[in-house]
Order: sequence, then C-alpha cells, then structure tokens
Amino acid sequence: MDASKEGARLIIVCGLPGSGKTTYAMDLEENLRAVRLAPDEWMTALAIDLYDEDSRGKVEMLQWQFGQRLLALGLVVIIEWGTWAKSERDTLRLKARTLGAAVELHYLSAPVDVLFDRIQRRGREEPPIGQDAMLRWLEIFQVPTSEEMELYDQVYEFNSK
Repeated sequence: MDASKEGARLIIVCGLPGSGKTTYAMDLEENLRAVRLAPDEWMTALAIDLYDEDSRGKVEMLQWQFGQRLLALGLVVIIEWGTWAKSERDTLRLKARTLGAAVELHYLSAPVDVLFDRIQRRGREEPPIGQDAMLRWLEIFQVPTSEEMELYDQVYEFNSK
C-alpha cells in the first residue's frame, strides 16, 4: 500500500535516544503540516521527571487518544515515542488502520558511540544517561525487521530543508 499525500496518516518515528528522532520528526512536522506528539516535551512543560515511567505512560496514552481523534479528522500525526517494542508499533498501526489512516514507520539508528555522544552533548537528562544504560537499551530495543517494515505503507518522500 502506498501512503498518499492527502488524508489521514500516522507516522511512527522509531529509535533509541540520540538517534535523531526529535530533529527528524520536527522536520516532518513542518514539511507535512502535521501534528507531532512527543512525551518528553509535554512532560518537561508539566515539570514531570522524564524518568517517571508511570507518568510517561499516562502522557503517551493521552497523546494517543488525541492522535486518534486527529487521524479520524483526516490529519497527519507523528508519534515520536521511540516505540522500542514491535508490539507497541503493532498496536499503533492496527488502530490507525481501523481509522482509515495510512501508517508509515520511520526507523532511525546510529552506532552506539554516536548515540552516546549526542546524548551527552544535548545534556537534557538529569541524571545524565550513562553508557551502561545505552548498552542495556540496545539489548531491549526491537529493531524493525524487513518483514515488519512490509506491514507499513511506503514512506512519502518530501524535500527536506
């Protein structure tokens, strides 16, 4: 299936911290006139600890409820949660399809030393993310396989700035 330039579309931006998800998703947001849902930004605005997993889950649930409403209205929605697990990506994809939306998966990756360097340079996390955490996350993260990627619509290409 090919995603069209018009109509409801869910774009899932998937990757580990430091992979460039936010920069990439912001570029998509601007170029596609989309609505980007990013829990870190909402949590920061509400003075919620970024490591509070319970609150993160609630923010993501609220964002997904809002996202579904936007998809039902025919808009383009970008989910920038990292979506580390295939099951999480599957849930988003299947629900968006029931709403008549095209669904794209954009996977971003980088070598572990690059991820760690980017995280250190941005310095947003408190406490700072250590290299041991990055290595644990690499083990947990479920990289999308070619079989999984086939479940999604073709990525609509746009001309970046």
